[in-house]
Amino acid sequence: MRSSFKAEDVTILLKDITGLVTPLGTKEREERIQNGTHYCEMLPLEYEPSEKYLAAFYDALERYAAITARAVGSVAEKIYAEKGGSAALVSLARAGTPVGVLIKHYIDRKYGTDIAHYTISIIRGRGIDKNAMRYILDRHSASDIQFVDGWTGKGAIQRQLDEAMMEFTHVDPSLAVLSDPANLAGKCGTYSDFLIASSCLNSTVSGLMSRTFLRPDIIGENDLHGAMYYGDLKDRDLTYTFIDTVEREFDFTAPPVEEVRPVHTGLDEVRAIAERFGIDDINLIKPSIGEATRVLLRRVPWKLLVHSLDDHEHLGHIYQLAKEKGVELIEYPLENYKACGLIRNLADN
Repeated sequence: MRSSFKAEDVTILLKDITGLVTPLGTKEREERIQNGTHYCEMLPLEYEPSEKYLAAFYDALERYAAITARAVGSVAEKIYAEKGGSAALVSLARAGTPVGVLIKHYIDRKYGTDIAHYTISIIRGRGIDKNAMRYILDRHSASDIQFVDGWTGKGAIQRQLDEAMMEFTHVDPSLAVLSDPANLAGKCGTYSDFLIASSCLNSTVSGLMSRTFLRPDIIGENDLHGAMYYGDLKDRDLTYTFIDTVEREFDFTAPPVEEVRPVHTGLDEVRAIAERFGIDDINLIKPSIGEATRVLLRRVPWKLLVHSLDDHEHLGHIYQLAKEKGVELIEYPLENYKACGLIRNLADN
């Protein structure tokens, strides 16, 4: 699989399907998804960020690089304490991949190791790439595997991992993430819902890779799940801008941060939001700054709930995207999260 990630940073276990699938616009994809087509059977047209939005990304990167670096260090120390230099990071493509690179770099540089890092596909409703898992288990002990993602939303991917590992019974399905506002991850850097700048962009901060793809006419029984390489965006690639900026803030002497674990899970809050806004399908609710950002980039949002309409420090990029796309912002007393996207059920129109 082609990407702009360095070969020594990650082994990408994906099939290159560049040129085999025509990307679709947001509204057409939304209609197909709500009419029963699974999202993994399509690829989206990449969002072209405006100058104002890119400025918001750079501002977020500068503002949150140190916080992100502390979260990387915190979760990396937990992984190393448990697995040592034999750890095999398995990041979930694609949002988990740059995070996996950061964790690998932290551990390698602090402890003089060269831990393995793979990235593989997991798809809600379809499961994990079993061929990729078999490849990894042929090379590593099950106890060395550590799944990695960027943050937790309402825990859909964690539940998918729990289900998938019923087939790989000796592999711990728990995630390591930087931000765990949902209170569902096995290891996290922080429980706070903070802005990881990589969530602001798609392929241009994820090695120029598309989201993962699974359709039987293109992905055979013995194939890895697929992804497309956006070579035409090479001059706009910010993957290592993000990674290098965060790494400059690494502090290998920082003491561990002790946090009070939240009382409720994010799923409790999501269910309360569903009841409040009359939403039958909780998959149409996208909680956390990261998920709210992605729903603005990829889907057709109905409303955006925010904990404050005047929190430009944490939510400035969301205000900007909502303005560009004409999405209503509503101040709402969120507890675990700072933002939450609501998708309109098109059948209600």
